[in-house]
Amino acid sequence: MQILKLLFKNSFRHKLRTSLTVFGITIAILAFGLLRTVVSAWYAGVESSSASRLVTRNSISIIFFLPLSYKEKIRQIPGVKDVSYATWFGGVYISEKNFIPNFAVDVKTVFDLWPEFVLSEDQKNAFIRDRKSCVAGRKIAQKYGWKIGDTITLKGTIFPGNWDFVLRGIYKGKYKSSDETQLFFHWDYLNESLKKTATNRADHVGWFTVNVTNPDLASDVAAAIDKTFKNSLAETITETEKAFQMGFVSMTEAIVIAVRIVSFVVIVIIMAVMANTMAMTARERIGEYAIMKTLGFGGWHIAGLIFGESLIISFIGCALGIAATYPAANAFGDAMSTYFPIFNVQRETIYMDIAATFIVGIVAAVFPAWRAVKVSIADGLRRIG
Repeated sequence: MQILKLLFKNSFRHKLRTSLTVFGITIAILAFGLLRTVVSAWYAGVESSSASRLVTRNSISIIFFLPLSYKEKIRQIPGVKDVSYATWFGGVYISEKNFIPNFAVDVKTVFDLWPEFVLSEDQKNAFIRDRKSCVAGRKIAQKYGWKIGDTITLKGTIFPGNWDFVLRGIYKGKYKSSDETQLFFHWDYLNESLKKTATNRADHVGWFTVNVTNPDLASDVAAAIDKTFKNSLAETITETEKAFQMGFVSMTEAIVIAVRIVSFVVIVIIMAVMANTMAMTARERIGEYAIMKTLGFGGWHIAGLIFGESLIISFIGCALGIAATYPAANAFGDAMSTYFPIFNVQRETIYMDIAATFIVGIVAAVFPAWRAVKVSIADGLRRIG
């Protein structure tokens, strides 16, 4: 306890300099934590993917549709437990800046294949009965103040026109990583409108989601599905849900790499600041270290004091930075919910904060400690006064 008391007193002997250093570390840890959370949010869809779900899409591109008739053929393949389908609608709410992930889905199977989306039985039945109804996630409903029974109008971009839906349910995420910003409505409602306009998109879907009986059979089932539709007018590519999500993330891989690099650059910068603080501190106390040597203290004692002081300053800044990360992440996540529907500070991010702080504290003290240990008693005493 006496040692810790001494280290704390030494750390704040120069209060202004130490306070500015702690403030710099706090900002650096906050920035590092937020940047790492951005990276985690980028991969949130990948990490939350189910191992038992496959996605079947057109082999050319996801923008090309597949015939609805494929559903029953897929269902007959051994290892398939259930099949659902969906189409990306791409509507906007009020204006283009209000982006909402919205899908036309098979209402009878969507909540069976995605059990992480929790909807009460009453709301689920109301959703199924009303063909012009929709279900929205809790976060998106809170953002726009939607309530059960409200009429929501989406302006179609892929499918032109204004589309009115009645909100019959608000789902919640079963897990912290569940996306609560999506909107689902009846695929039949969309299909009926497409039939009236005599487009070739009628009776076609964007993709099929396949639930397999055993995750170990996923690769075999995927191969069997693609083999079934080989040489057809609409050949397929079937992949795991994780691989499907990863395909979208890979399009922006350069951005993710840049964010990662910047996060580590922040740590390098604060390491230089911390090293400068410790160098100044050690230089001011060379005379004190020389006196300690004359009293019989060895090099390890002096080095321990310098490393200890450096770690205390670093971890005070780290604690404040971590404490500030959570409210900052919540505020950032709310403001950027359109782009990052899942923005949670991961436990791994906190571990990285602590590890980075430890490295900064150690590296910053290496040169000052070496210099203090190596200086001779005579040279150190000459600096007194």
